[in-house]
Amino acid sequence: FPNSNFQIQIHSSTMSQDLPSSSSSSSSSVSNKFSSTWLKFFVKFRRILIQSRKPRKQLQFESKELQFESKTEEKEEEQGRREESEESGEIVMQKAVKKLLFGKSEEREMAALEIRRLAEEDVKIRKNLAELGVIPPLVEMVDSCETSRRRSAVQALLQLADGTFTNKALILEAGILSKLPKEIDKVDESTTHDLSQLLLSISSLSNTQFPLSPSSLLPFLLATLQSKSTTDKSKEACLGTLYNLSAVLENSGPLISNHVVDILLNVVSSSREISEKALATLGNLVVTLMGRKALEDNNMVPESLIDVLTWEDKPKCQELSAYLLMILAHQSSKQREKMAKLGIVHVLLEVALLGSPLAQKRALKLLQWFKDERQIKVGSHSGPQTRRVSIGSPMSQRETNEGKRVMKKMVKQSLNKNMEVITRRANAAGESSKLKSLVISSSSKSLPY
Repeated sequence: FPNSNFQIQIHSSTMSQDLPSSSSSSSSSVSNKFSSTWLKFFVKFRRILIQSRKPRKQLQFESKELQFESKTEEKEEEQGRREESEESGEIVMQKAVKKLLFGKSEEREMAALEIRRLAEEDVKIRKNLAELGVIPPLVEMVDSCETSRRRSAVQALLQLADGTFTNKALILEAGILSKLPKEIDKVDESTTHDLSQLLLSISSLSNTQFPLSPSSLLPFLLATLQSKSTTDKSKEACLGTLYNLSAVLENSGPLISNHVVDILLNVVSSSREISEKALATLGNLVVTLMGRKALEDNNMVPESLIDVLTWEDKPKCQELSAYLLMILAHQSSKQREKMAKLGIVHVLLEVALLGSPLAQKRALKLLQWFKDERQIKVGSHSGPQTRRVSIGSPMSQRETNEGKRVMKKMVKQSLNKNMEVITRRANAAGESSKLKSLVISSSSKSLPY
């Protein structure tokens, strides 16, 4: 590069000559650059602000869209799962019905268990199963000698009859009553209980256009009630069936002729826990002449019914027993004499003071009839009526003193019981004993006798 020094000198001389003019132009260029830079910065900042605002709205809108899409997807998935479960359920139902109708003995038993499981889910499924014709083969299986097969069939029928009038009628038409076991001792307790529950469910048809024949039901029901190996739950179901049958007046004749009254009275005297349905059934039968005569001829009447009046923890049983005693005492001097000898007046006084409102009302009515049980004249419509006795007679005075003494005792017991209820409601457990003793002392002083 031989000419490089020369070129640099020329360039420097040129720059020295142009220096004054460049200094004046440099100030204007700097200001122009500054203004352009500021303008670019402002434009960029405005663009950033616009862009920063716009995505927020878009994000909110997009989030809402995503939520809506997720919900719709969940609904579609749920609907798809439901459709799949319904399709699978229909497939399982069809397979179970096919096995029940055309399978072997073991397959039919497994199909009955599967039908019971399906019937537990929904009433619609029960109706669909009945339409597919599962009830007749299940009824045929009830007569099977195999215990497990019979039990599975009875349990399936019990589920199919739940809540469907049509299925109950179909079970009855299929001949379930002819398949009931003749000897109850040879049937296991689980099957006996399921059969009792099934008959209780079907017995609701007794007051409809599908009447039940008591003659075909009574052997199984009465054998279950009289069996010592049967549980109270099975007996209670049988009592419910008898109650439904006794609600129809035409059934009272077959029931009474098969000694149902005697069996029910034995249940009342032996099992206190299930006596309510037995007393209610007796209340349905006693309104007929045959039922009343059967009660009067029984050796346990009226003693067992008077004993029921002492069940303070069973107010419903007290009410039913008082109702039966009212019917027996009405226009029957023989029954009133029996009741008087057994001390019914004292028991009625307790019920009139401590019983339920309905039991009190019935007990007071009976007390009016027993005001003087020695000299009663029975009216044709108004019930027993008494003849007045001279107040000054020795027998009347003794009865008056005895009545005062008994009444005083009953009033004390009634006041004590009411005060216990009041103190319990007031959450004053600590002061209950003090208040009770205070009431006893104050009530004995305030009574006129």
